[in-house]
Amino acid sequence: MEQIIKRILYFLFPLVWLTLQVGLVQGQTRINSGPVNTILFKVTTSESNNVSYLFGTHHAFGKEFFDALTNAGKALSSGEVLIKENLSIPGHTAEDIINARTGSTSWEKYLGKEDLTYIEDLFADSPTDFNKITPTEMHVFLNRHFKQQICLNKAPEDISLSLDDYIASKAVEQDIKLYGLETTTEQIALINKDVEGMPRKIHKRRLSIIIEKIRARHTSDCEETDWYAQMEIDYQLQAPCTNALMLTDRNEKWMETIVELLSKKNCFIAVGLSHLMYECGLINQLTALGYTITPMEAK
Repeated sequence: MEQIIKRILYFLFPLVWLTLQVGLVQGQTRINSGPVNTILFKVTTSESNNVSYLFGTHHAFGKEFFDALTNAGKALSSGEVLIKENLSIPGHTAEDIINARTGSTSWEKYLGKEDLTYIEDLFADSPTDFNKITPTEMHVFLNRHFKQQICLNKAPEDISLSLDDYIASKAVEQDIKLYGLETTTEQIALINKDVEGMPRKIHKRRLSIIIEKIRARHTSDCEETDWYAQMEIDYQLQAPCTNALMLTDRNEKWMETIVELLSKKNCFIAVGLSHLMYECGLINQLTALGYTITPMEAK
């Protein structure tokens, strides 16, 4: 259980449920009807001979999923640099940050008696002090726990890495340099700021719902992981981004690092799938700068 808690505490930024067909020409994105059956794109430009790749992740998946994507694995191996959302740095992990806090959450204000007992049991052997986790962070944690343990049916003893961290481990094995686009501290701050001011009763209801889903093993609520596994993605490249904090602002900030590295190295960019989507997504932003974004078969 300790390893499960550690794995999930890397936090899952919620992916948006969406499904498309995208045809791309140099410097342009052309959208047609129907799904695009990929999460892997080649990134090229006439201004250099570099060949890079853009890969949309779902943080709940892991080794088994990526190892089946042979073309994605080859694309990673061809890179000189792996760019991911953040790096797991000892002393600066989610567990370290949470345990260093001086304040605590009065869980009896957010959880009923049975739900609190469930949380106490879940964290019984964990090195993370759940009393220092915020209600927002707990909801994110439980959502990933639901996706991994119920939707993907990971065994309790399965301590495999998240998809993003497994890709990073493969890069390390191949001496591919790693770059993080933001720190874990920044990510945790964003998670909490995203629902800043949410009434306590809403927190309480959200926590109650997700705990019930886990207890009852509601596999009927696994559409998101089923959809991602099938890789039938609607990137909705003409739709506006509706969350400036979590998508628009972060994508724009990330682009500064991404473009600089693309100009110098063959890169493999692995970020949450939602960051590729919509008008503000990385696909559109790179296309606007003259890059050719070509869908590739991942398997």
